[in-house]
Amino acid sequence: MRFLLYNIRYCAGIGPRFHLPVPYAGYLKRSVNVLNDIISFFEEVNPDIIALVEVDGGSFRTRRLCQAGRIAERLGHYHVIESKYGEQSVANKVPLLNTQGNALLSRVPIRRHRFHYFEQGVKRLVIEARMGMLTVFLVHLSLTYRNRQYQLEKLYRLVRDVEGPLIVAGDFNVLWGERELDLFLGASGLISANQEGLPSHPSRAPKRQLDYILHSPEIKVTNFIIPKVLYSDHAPLICDFKLPDVRS
Repeated sequence: MRFLLYNIRYCAGIGPRFHLPVPYAGYLKRSVNVLNDIISFFEEVNPDIIALVEVDGGSFRTRRLCQAGRIAERLGHYHVIESKYGEQSVANKVPLLNTQGNALLSRVPIRRHRFHYFEQGVKRLVIEARMGMLTVFLVHLSLTYRNRQYQLEKLYRLVRDVEGPLIVAGDFNVLWGERELDLFLGASGLISANQEGLPSHPSRAPKRQLDYILHSPEIKVTNFIIPKVLYSDHAPLICDFKLPDVRS
């Protein structure tokens, strides 16, 4: 199977156009062209599961189109999407912000899903989804170190009792380096698919490893790459893997 993780930055693009006429103006511009480019990329690499961070669920910049829904329609995938802010967050009452979320897409049916919420930070959503025998968690952790540590503790409590193969993926924002994850990895037993520690941010000249695909030991990773595509400030992560044979 092929798993793809991508922080698509709401399909706002990168480069000089993103910061014209004022810094970060790209967040207020139409995103349809970049979305189409990203869909074409997905069609080329043909993933079975797609984990998307920073997805627009249908604001003015998408002409009220849900980006995750459009991608799923083009690829023939099932999908779930939710706002990344807490249920009681003020952001959910603010236009544009209230459509910003994360999403999971899958070629095979999503048997069940749940939305969990961290107690700390602005970005609080955790998506849990079950596809066949595989459980996937998708996160976008806080930019604040202390909040990230609280969030990782909560994430551990969510994943520790999961039975069967498990993937935890997302933008972990470990701005102090991958050692931030040492306790979480040690306690959970999860393994990073990115064994060489390849950076994914910023996409034009990656220097930091912010995005992670973590997996339980029974999953066998057969290939891991970070394609050099420039549709977002993050580069995508692609992981090919095999699930255990249930007959063995």
